[in-house]
Amino acid sequence: FVWFFVGGIAHFTSTDMFMRIMPPYVPWHLAAVYISGVFEIAGAIGICIPRFRQWAGNGLIALTILVTPANVYMWMNPHLFPTISETLLGVRLIVQVLLIACIWWSTRERRDTVTA
Repeated sequence: FVWFFVGGIAHFTSTDMFMRIMPPYVPWHLAAVYISGVFEIAGAIGICIPRFRQWAGNGLIALTILVTPANVYMWMNPHLFPTISETLLGVRLIVQVLLIACIWWSTRERRDTVTA
């Protein structure tokens, strides 16, 4: 919840930073930043409501995949982001995979299994 809720709010408070990390080939940078921020906040709220948790998780997984080009762009152009170490830019890509796994794990209905 916190990761996406705070991240979503940051899309509105640090808009320029989010626009800078977007690859040039992505159209409508400002609109994309705002829309992704709305979806992050909605997904964060959705995972708190059991009825919507799995749908919200699916949406957050899709959103995480959709923002991957920004992380790849940063990793491939470290000279544009001198305040972030190249190692950290690479680690971000690994963290994204782990984040998707965490979203999946935490938004699926638990089935108790009984072994005989």
